[in-house]
Parts: sequence; structure tokens; C-alpha cells
Amino acid sequence: MSHRDRHAASAPGPRPARLTAVAAALIALSACGRQSAPSEPGRAVIALPVQSVAAGAAAQFPGEVHARYEMPLAFRVAGQVAARYARLGDRVKQGQALAKLDDNDALKTQASAQAALDAAQHRLTFATQQRDRDQAQSAQNLISQLQLDQTLDAYAAALAARDQAGQQLALARNQLRYNTLLADHDGTITSEQAEVGQVVAAGQAVFGFAWSGERDVFIAVPESQLSTLAVGQAASVSLLALPGKSYAAHVREISPAADAQARTYRVKLALDADGQQLPLGMTAQVALAVQADAGSDVRIAATALFHDKEQPAVWVVRPTDSTLELRRITVRRYGEREVLVSAGLTAGERVVMQGVHAVAAGEKVEPIAPPHPEDAPL
Repeated sequence: MSHRDRHAASAPGPRPARLTAVAAALIALSACGRQSAPSEPGRAVIALPVQSVAAGAAAQFPGEVHARYEMPLAFRVAGQVAARYARLGDRVKQGQALAKLDDNDALKTQASAQAALDAAQHRLTFATQQRDRDQAQSAQNLISQLQLDQTLDAYAAALAARDQAGQQLALARNQLRYNTLLADHDGTITSEQAEVGQVVAAGQAVFGFAWSGERDVFIAVPESQLSTLAVGQAASVSLLALPGKSYAAHVREISPAADAQARTYRVKLALDADGQQLPLGMTAQVALAVQADAGSDVRIAATALFHDKEQPAVWVVRPTDSTLELRRITVRRYGEREVLVSAGLTAGERVVMQGVHAVAAGEKVEPIAPPHPEDAPL
């Protein structure tokens, strides 16, 4: 074999075939690289599943035991306290004397009114006798009609003066009686607000007084739960001082206005017969069955609320691809920290709770919980 033939035999194959093989290998490697590249992570957002308002769920409220009727006791007249017969914590009976004012002035007023009545009665007796004489003489035409009319007028004035003096005496007797402060019902002295020797005005409180018998428990309810309560609703009351015992109660009264400072509503629960003798002022724990406004209602944090034009809405995380959907909702009630939703959401759906103005529809997200459990909106 010649040198030219040997070179032709050892030379590589045609160039187009080699290029085709290299290109195929590069395409395969590129395809493998694209398939193994990790997907781009979504944006982290604070999102939590919404919770339904469970009908019949027991809400716990701290409370305090009070008497059904609590009021200050005061004298109906002014004066100086001369004696005090009751002390803090005493149980008293209806009609029992609790305190007394100095009655020297009242006694003198009564004596003066009595003297005025005696004088008026004497003048009436004389006027009556004069009337009888003049009427007899007028019948015999012994006196003029003018004199008879004057006599009748004097009699009428004497009669009115006697009646007036009688009323003044009754008033003076009342004033003397008001100098003694009496219990108008069986009850307990809950506070002392005046001492012996103190000068008090009419109506100024001397004692705090609580009637015996019926007992109430006062609780403070936030505005977010006010609509779930109704008069007559059943409750259970337990006392920290009496563990293991509970007392039946029911809602008796709901305040129509919120407290100016706490922004809560006072609710009074009446204890049934088994709790009538509980000590006043004891700390209570009230378990109240809160009824939901509707079975499908859910609660969301106020920070989750967004608006689609004029309609309230929220950002819902789709479970299939973790993208955001702007969904309109129907709000039943707005609260200070929570919003009650009646339509548009179902329990378990994940909703963006914070940063609602920094996301967009269709954006891929990664739901995370709040960094601190106490910061959870709900």
C-alpha cells in the first residue's frame, strides 16, 4: 500500500456526521439541565387558616358576685350624726335603726308646729261659734247680710288655717322621724361613709347597703361578642374560693352602652336558687354558651381585610398552586381586632393576615405562621 492510501485510510470520517453527533449530545445535556433545575420559591407571606364561629362554644369571662339590689343609704334631711348603730359587714333586718342625727332642732320645730295648730284650732272654735250666732240672728233679720258674709269668711279662713297648721305639724313629725336612718329591707352593710359627729347633707351616703336574697354576677363583654348574647341565655358560674362547685345562672340584663374607658359592655347574670347565699364580692368564672350568628360564619383578623373597589375582600392562598386569589366577602360585623364574615369564606381556607397591600393577584407565595405565637391575629 502506498503512502497516499495509508493516509486516506487513517483520516477521520466526514465532518457533517461529527457535527450532528455533537449537537445531539449538547441538546440532550441541555434538556437534562432544564429538568433538574429547582423551581423558583414563592414569596413568604403570613397566612393562616380561618376558623369558624362554633355554635354553642363556651366563652369564659371573669366576674364578681353582687347583690341584685345595691344602693347607698342616706338621711332624707341634713344634720349632724349623733349615733351610729351599724358597722361594716353587719346583717340587719328591715326597720332596724342604723344611725341617728341630732334631733334638738327637729324637736323644737315639732313643738312650734304643735303650738301653731293649737292656736289655729282655738281660732276655728271661736269662728264656728260666731258663725252659728250670726246665722241665727240673720234668720230673724237682726243683722245685715254683709255682717253675715264677713262672719262666714272669717270662719272659712280659720278652717283653712287649722288645716295648714295640721299639715305643718305632720311635716315636722316626718322631719323628726327622718332623723333616724332605718333599713328598708333585710341586708348587709357593705361600706361606711360617715362618722359620728360629721355633718351630712340630705341625700349624702352614710352606708353602702346590699339586699339579702337574690345574687347577680357582673361580667364585662367585648363588643365583638355582644351580639352572641341574649337575655335568658344559660351560663355556669364557678368560684375560685369554692373549687369543684358550679352554679346555674342566666343572662338577666345587658347594658345598652359601652363603658367609656374599657369599651366593654356590662352583663348581669342572675344566679339561680342554689347561688342565692353566695358571699358578696367573690371572684367568679363564667362559662357562657355563645351562639354564633350563623353556622357558616368565620372570623378573620382586621388586618386581613382588603378592598376590591368598594367591596371588602381578602387574599386567599389557592391550595393547588400556592398562588393568591382576591376574593370578595360579606362582612356581618366589624370589631376592633376581628371581622366576622358571613359569606365568601369557608373554615380551613388559608388567608393572608398581614401585608395585604404588598401582594398581587396570581402571585406565588409561601404561607408562613407569625414569628411569635402571641402575634397571631386570631
